Amino acid sequence: MLLSIWHHRYVLAFDPLTGESMMRVGRWMIAMCLLVGPAAVKAQTPAGMTGSWATAPVQVLAKPAEARDLTIRNIVHVSLGSTDTVSVQLTNEFGLEPLTVGAASIALRQSADTVAAPVPLLFNGQANVVIPPGKFVWSDPVHLVFPAMNDVAVSLFVPSQPMTFVSQHNFANAVNYLAAGNQATALSLTDATKLTSFRYLKSVAVSSPSRGAIVAFGDSITDGSKSTADTNQRWPDLLAKRLVANPATATVGVMNVGIGGNRILHDVTGPSALARFDRDVLELANVKYIVLLEGINDIGHAYDPANAYDRVSVEELIAADRLLITRAHANHIKVIGATLTPYMTAKYASPAGEQVRAALNNWIRSSGEFDGVIDFDKATRDPAKPASFAAAYDSGDNLHPTDGGMKAMADSIDLSLFAK
Repeated sequence: MLLSIWHHRYVLAFDPLTGESMMRVGRWMIAMCLLVGPAAVKAQTPAGMTGSWATAPVQVLAKPAEARDLTIRNIVHVSLGSTDTVSVQLTNEFGLEPLTVGAASIALRQSADTVAAPVPLLFNGQANVVIPPGKFVWSDPVHLVFPAMNDVAVSLFVPSQPMTFVSQHNFANAVNYLAAGNQATALSLTDATKLTSFRYLKSVAVSSPSRGAIVAFGDSITDGSKSTADTNQRWPDLLAKRLVANPATATVGVMNVGIGGNRILHDVTGPSALARFDRDVLELANVKYIVLLEGINDIGHAYDPANAYDRVSVEELIAADRLLITRAHANHIKVIGATLTPYMTAKYASPAGEQVRAALNNWIRSSGEFDGVIDFDKATRDPAKPASFAAAYDSGDNLHPTDGGMKAMADSIDLSLFAK
């Protein structure tokens, strides 16, 4: 077990048995929650279930206009299908007050906000549940069968209540729905408005036979920024499609916990990767693998020619990756390291930052410290200008891939990494 001590600008990690210093990482406000446990008390993950879909919520200021009785219909694209039962994880991890959910249901989506035969969700046998601030809750497993790679609707009736912050994933890259009153079990919502975030929903797990789940842990490139909305062209979605079609990996789930703007060492959009590791990996069901694609925002902001801040070195980024590997291995999870995609000529790019990106990628490829490597950099770069995206894969901002770039990333993954 590692322990940590905060000391001025650094965190010093040491072995509590020998007192020997093991590594020094990060500058300024490095969040080390992963070494001492999550901010939220762990809710019991349903036994025998595997994550089929997930997202990573952040803290968002509640809107006064939405302080009324509301039904939220979250539309999620599952990776694994359900052959028997399903359970849903709700979250109030960033709330300051208790969150009351008055009713909930799950159903296979037909089109838009219309669903087929909604199944009510219960929580310890009750239709309603109160989630304390900073915590999660799993629903009781309910019988619902649906195929892999389909849209499922999770509907939540949230009665009017005081909420300073809501826990939601801001960028759904898909349309969800809001409607007045309790319509949790309605086949179609009345007077629904569109919502572009996932609210109060963290994950969906199924009881189908499975070899475990992959967590795609990253930033906006993993979150699907610039991919076509409502078409599930994020690279984790396309990886899930390949896994399902391959007999050796057909029972491996994929959960996407990318957050746009996220960094490894500093909080910005959501907690840092170090700080959110427990809540966004260990709180999910039957995780066996992580694909780690983080660091480009650390580098971009640290070496931004116009406004450099939160300076980091390649050594600090490597040390942070090592901490994530150590934390994962302690929980019997394999970590697949993914090289950072090109970024030169992006808004915050610089030659100095490119040197750090290249050095970090070289370490990911050659260190042998990961359980496997995916070379997203090689898959998306321009052979004539390797620090930049290939033209067909550049969305136009020189940072995020097109749908074609997302496909190139997914296609570059050796599926045998997840067959053992």
